[in-house]
Amino acid sequence: MRKNESITQTEPSERTEHPERAGRPDQAGQGSPADVDSLVPEWLNLPEVAERLGVNVSRVRQLLREGELLAVPHGERGALHIPAAFLDGDHILKGLTGTLTVLHDGGFDAEETVRWLFSVDDGLQTRPIDALADNRIKEVRRHAQVLAF
Repeated sequence: MRKNESITQTEPSERTEHPERAGRPDQAGQGSPADVDSLVPEWLNLPEVAERLGVNVSRVRQLLREGELLAVPHGERGALHIPAAFLDGDHILKGLTGTLTVLHDGGFDAEETVRWLFSVDDGLQTRPIDALADNRIKEVRRHAQVLAF
């Protein structure tokens, strides 16, 4: 693991869990990388993301470091992958970066963030990632703020 990738990877020993926060996607440590794998229908490795965005892999890594995108270990080898739904054509899904920031600032790790984005939220009546795709950005962020703080 590269030093500057630590913000995108979630090692079990690095997980920050806050079971006292009701509604958290990983309450009391429940959930696993396999759960995240099953929630996300399509994953992209970093070269695939670079191709879709029309940039090189170094730029994708920079986007990860800057928090504009988020990746989690996926597959048998645990290589970093990004949910395909994080992209809208050849750019990052509108509203995603700010939502990632809200969740990160609230203590969510990468797996918890993906789990929340791809699980149905009762208040939104859909998955937050789908609400973002429907341009319901403010509503998604309000729900993220309630969970995070």
